[in-house]
Amino acid sequence: MMADKMHLLSIMALPFLLAVTLHEAGHAFAANALGDSTAKSQGRLSLNPLVHVDKVGTVIIPLVAVLASLPFLIGYAKPVPIQPRYFKNTRRDMVIVALAGPFGNLVVAFFCAYVLRFSIGFGATGADWITNTMYYGIFMNCLFMVFNLLPIPPLDGGGVVEQFLPHEAAKSYRSIAPYGFFILMGIIILAKEIILVPTFFMTDLVVSLVGVPV
Repeated sequence: MMADKMHLLSIMALPFLLAVTLHEAGHAFAANALGDSTAKSQGRLSLNPLVHVDKVGTVIIPLVAVLASLPFLIGYAKPVPIQPRYFKNTRRDMVIVALAGPFGNLVVAFFCAYVLRFSIGFGATGADWITNTMYYGIFMNCLFMVFNLLPIPPLDGGGVVEQFLPHEAAKSYRSIAPYGFFILMGIIILAKEIILVPTFFMTDLVVSLVGVPV
């Protein structure tokens, strides 16, 4: 049983690291392009996973998720610091920065799909590490995209919704953030289909668009 979990972890580790790294890097690059150089000044404008790793969110929580046999891997990297006062159009630019993270995950999903397609073309089978790892990379990044687009503060989806609300309503909506973790745990435990159904849809869509043999 433990050996199976360790094998699963070896397949999950690289896709998970890519997912959390490119997600936060997406926020950093978007914010920098829109005038906020805070992430750059703190060394976060990088594709190096080490600058985005959070000991709890990137190491401990994923390990617990695997050992607890949760339906999917959960975790996070260090949030990228954003200073909206540097943006020219705050609401618009906050939406762009929020969506840049999930978009980064979509880019990685397509990258993994192309690696998978070429690997199969060169003779890799379903039993090979590269095949399993790249397929999980597609799934993991689609999962992160869907998960982070949920309209629950402090997720990116919550950040997008907030920008379309009047000031007082946005303030009240933002006050949910401290309870967001518990709301998400409730969804994962009691209604995981809310996350898994669109995730499987996006995974199949990416695989189909890239032309990965199935």
